[in-house]
Amino acid sequence: MLTFVCFYTRFEMTRLSVNINKIALLRNARGGNMPDVLKAALDCERFGAQGITVHPRPDERHIRYSDVRTLRPAVATEFNIEGNPTGSFNALVCEVVPDQVTLVPDAPDALTSNAGWDTVRNHAFLKRICASFKERGIRTSIFIDPDPRMAEGAFKCGADRVELYTADYAAGYAADREAAIAPYLATAQAARDLGLGLNAGHDLSLENLAFFIRTIPWTDEVSIGHALICDALYLGLETTIREYLAQIQNF
Repeated sequence: MLTFVCFYTRFEMTRLSVNINKIALLRNARGGNMPDVLKAALDCERFGAQGITVHPRPDERHIRYSDVRTLRPAVATEFNIEGNPTGSFNALVCEVVPDQVTLVPDAPDALTSNAGWDTVRNHAFLKRICASFKERGIRTSIFIDPDPRMAEGAFKCGADRVELYTADYAAGYAADREAAIAPYLATAQAARDLGLGLNAGHDLSLENLAFFIRTIPWTDEVSIGHALICDALYLGLETTIREYLAQIQNF
């Protein structure tokens, strides 16, 4: 126990960024402004979240481009915009200048993000995009599958961080959590050795979050939306955010 504590204290505490897309999806289902996306973001911060994440898609089925413009000056914590770096997305990011942009290769008709970038095959494209955002002082993260080669590719593209796509970890957690996290640990170690920052997201939950952070304590940030909003239906938003923070901080 003492050895583990000494190891952990070398790393800063992992930050929780709340993805508020599902709040916007609920609003859009009825029209009007209920729930209020801006108020929800500010409440998340007030309840302890250290960041707000949005993922505007071309069809604006949840977060709208206008939401991003409204949120940017209001969010006091870290503001992270994630999405596929198409022309309109790139223009929006350069307009509002978030703290972080996360590049995600989701197709326009994708229900949700379902894979990371092949950073080797898409090297030239990603390198150009990373350079464009970094010129504006925006930290750039690339969404990748748990594969050390993809971390190395992201480094060669000029990314500041990688975000591990954690769907497979979540799917395999109940059956064998050690086996499920093994490729993530290998990729996280590769990223650290390269000097890359490390984020993680997709299907992280109150069930599997603590083990992930305990195994990979140098994780800089987790971005959580769907599970957190589902839990909030039963626990309330404030209690839910505090529960997620407890999973990160008190493992």
